[in-house]
Amino acid sequence: MTYAHELDTSGLMCPEPVMMLHGAVKNMMEGDVLRVIATDPSTARDIPKFCQFLGFTLLEQKEESDIFFYYIQKPA
Repeated sequence: MTYAHELDTSGLMCPEPVMMLHGAVKNMMEGDVLRVIATDPSTARDIPKFCQFLGFTLLEQKEESDIFFYYIQKPA
């Protein structure tokens, strides 16, 4: 998937990944896609809720070898 921004929160635990996500989306343009990399399993719950609450589109969520990847699109 193509993305314009990346946020690597590897090694950080709740609530830090979501706090950093709040800051990262402020720098995005409408329609931009952000890839988030995380190692905290709680992000599997927290990031979809973040997207739902703030109106962002969670394009894809996957896990590979205990690393979580999220592709989030900023609404137009």
